[in-house]
Amino acid sequence: MMEEKDLLEEENELIPVAMQIILHAGNGRTKAQEAIKCAKAQDFEAARSALKEAKDNIVLAHRSQTAVIQNEAAGKSYQPCLLFTHAQDHLMTITSEVNMTRDLVDMYELVLQK
Repeated sequence: MMEEKDLLEEENELIPVAMQIILHAGNGRTKAQEAIKCAKAQDFEAARSALKEAKDNIVLAHRSQTAVIQNEAAGKSYQPCLLFTHAQDHLMTITSEVNMTRDLVDMYELVLQK
């Protein structure tokens, strides 16, 4: 059985990873929102640039998550960490938002250029 000190050290190991996921996913969301604003202003080049930055941030967040998953698959054990679970949920939700934003930008371009 793990002692309280060991438990805290194990949880703390996931906290920086969780914060990186939340940071990069949040940056992705901000860039996706920027892309929509640019599309509404009919600046599709800027919208696509913001979308690329959004996707790049999602990739960074995903890499942080993947490192933990690969370590666990290789036999490393982690104690449950609510913040890490929250970060994964955050990433999943924002990944969907970024994907939907790409479609919205395409739709704005089709509608506004007619």
